[in-house]
Amino acid sequence: MKKLINDPKDVVEEAVAGIGAAHPDLLVVSHDPTFVRRASSPVAGKVAIVSGGGSGHEPLHAGFVGHGMLSAAVPGPVFTSPTPDPIVAATQAVDGGAGVLYIVKNYTGDVLNFETAADLAEAEGITVASVLVDDDVAVKDSLYTAGRRGVAGTVVVEKTAGAAAERGDSLEQVAEVARRTNAATRTMGVALAAGVVPHAGEPSFTLADDEIEIGIGIHGEPGRERVPLEPVDRIVDRLLDAVLDDLGTASGDRVLLFVNGMGGTPLVELYIAFRRAAEVLAEKGVEVTRTLVGNYVTSLEMQGMSITVTKLDDELTELWDAPVETAALRRGR
Repeated sequence: MKKLINDPKDVVEEAVAGIGAAHPDLLVVSHDPTFVRRASSPVAGKVAIVSGGGSGHEPLHAGFVGHGMLSAAVPGPVFTSPTPDPIVAATQAVDGGAGVLYIVKNYTGDVLNFETAADLAEAEGITVASVLVDDDVAVKDSLYTAGRRGVAGTVVVEKTAGAAAERGDSLEQVAEVARRTNAATRTMGVALAAGVVPHAGEPSFTLADDEIEIGIGIHGEPGRERVPLEPVDRIVDRLLDAVLDDLGTASGDRVLLFVNGMGGTPLVELYIAFRRAAEVLAEKGVEVTRTLVGNYVTSLEMQGMSITVTKLDDELTELWDAPVETAALRRGR
């Protein structure tokens, strides 16, 4: 597998340096320990939000640091959780005295390391709250988790919580928005081909040319089933049926429909999938009032996609619509 890298051991550090160099107006990069923070942070009296996890899911999380979303992101090695020390350093760097919210995808390593970081930060007088994201309906437990995985819905949680922090909500209020968004969000994905971890140099799993994996995670974890390749409309139906059944949508509901690319699938195919998903929701009387299509939570160059549906109320709609200015998502500013 050909990759545009120098040395596999330098991938994360060089990528983080690159995003800092590309967006010096938005971001400040710390290299020892490694984290990315908003250039304007800390802001006195404002709740800060810190997220992170293994690299390889770009633009998540560093691409969502900025006005209206995260205060800092802590990237670990590829597909590996960051250790507590850089999380604590990022927390100290962005704390404005109103507390810090950790948004953590539900993977065992992330959960344990963010919990340890919270204990260390609180020992230094910083108030920390945490919210777990567990939107993946594909499996109850996985190779990396107890309970559901946190996947593409993380972007929605970071967006609404970030907007709540931006409008001046308290730490408790921002955490409540994040938990409510997570509770209203469900996701399921499919892989056509695996990504390649740089230091491994080979696909994290293999699929025959005529096979797809339904319900995959974002680290190559297995899903619900491996089936023959089907037309995209049938694949969308499989994913969306599972998402809507778990979410319990009903006619008249308003939703955000998010089709996320896994890194190796072109936009033209994502829009074909979005077309079908929107058709299905319309047939069920579910109103798609907000949309997002593109590569936002990837798995290196995995071919495939995930479908996320979030039930929206008036407040979550307002928070989703609020201005945002980050490397990967910006509007209204």
